Amino acid sequence: MRNILGGVAALAVLAIAAPAFADTDEEKLAVANEMIQAWNDQDWDKVVDLFAEDGSLHSMMVEPIVGREAIGNRIGHMAEGIEEIELKIQNLGVIDGVVFMERIDDFTYNGHAGEVPVVGVVEIEDGKVQEWREYYDRAELLEAMGVETDFDSEAR
Repeated sequence: MRNILGGVAALAVLAIAAPAFADTDEEKLAVANEMIQAWNDQDWDKVVDLFAEDGSLHSMMVEPIVGREAIGNRIGHMAEGIEEIELKIQNLGVIDGVVFMERIDDFTYNGHAGEVPVVGVVEIEDGKVQEWREYYDRAELLEAMGVETDFDSEAR
């Protein structure tokens, strides 16, 4: 009887200590695919909702945007100019629990059609994006968007 009660107590402790949501690689890929589809559908509310409340969106050449509200503000501002967008996935997989997506972002932004190669590294916890790091050539992106910058004239 003592062994049974000890086993029940141990299971109770494990149940309390276990995370509420255990993300498998398949579940992480499902969240990543849901995010990709939300971008392709221009469903900006869905994009923002897929981030954790304290999530981070970090284009590696600029400061990260932290928190769902700040991410929503940034995406909302950017979305104003997006006429079309398609994240064309080249490779998608999970390595050591982290989602990697190699893609071509094909878009029309304020009348400028462009495409830019991007690698996204996405950490997903409890079914939400905790951190999304983006690696791309910022000058190439801005040029494809038709955005003038101060460093454009210096670089030419």
